[in-house]
Amino acid sequence: MSDLLNRCTVLVLNRNWQAIGVKTPVEAVCMLASGAATALDIRDGGEFVPTRWEDWIGLPVRESDAAIGTVRGPVRQPTVVIAARYARVPLRRPKFGARGIWERDGGVCQYTGRKLHPSEGNIDHVVPLARGGANAWENCVLADKRVNSRKGCRLPDEAGLKLLRAPAQPRAVPVSATIRNVHSVPDWEWFLLR
Repeated sequence: MSDLLNRCTVLVLNRNWQAIGVKTPVEAVCMLASGAATALDIRDGGEFVPTRWEDWIGLPVRESDAAIGTVRGPVRQPTVVIAARYARVPLRRPKFGARGIWERDGGVCQYTGRKLHPSEGNIDHVVPLARGGANAWENCVLADKRVNSRKGCRLPDEAGLKLLRAPAQPRAVPVSATIRNVHSVPDWEWFLLR
C-alpha cells in the first residue's frame, strides 16, 4: 500500500487546466487539504467537476478508484488536481546524458541515419575525450555501436564519417510535453499532449 502512495500517479494542472507535473497521492492530498489545489472529480462521460477538499472527503469511493485509508475511513485517491494559484507552464530542458542524447537524436544514428534499437546504439564523442573533446551536448551524438567502434579515437572525417547534423543543446520545451502516463491512468489522457 505504501508503494502505491509513493508512486507519482496524480497529474497536476495549472489553473488554466494545462498539465505541469505529477505528484504522489500523499503530496496531492496535502495540496488539497492545505487549499493549494482542487481535485477533479472525473465522472463517466467526461464530466469534470472541480471539488474542494471538504467535499472530496465525502465522495464515495467507486469500484474503479484507489482509496487512501484515513481515521474517518477510505477517501478516494485523486488522479488529477488543479493548482489554485499557479498559471504558468514551466519549461524543461532534457538532462544531459544517454537518455537525453537518445531523445534529442530521435534514436537515429547520426552517422548512418539508421533508426537504432536501444541495444544497437551508444554515445559517441565527436571529438574524442582523449583528444580534448568535452563531455557536452555539443560534442556527443547517438551512434551505431559498430560505427562508433570503427571510428575509435579519431575525428569523423579521419574515419571517413560525416555527421547528419551538428550536435547542439536541445531547446527547452513546455513541461507538459515531457509528462508520460507511465502508470496508464485513464483520467490523464484528457490533459496530456499526444
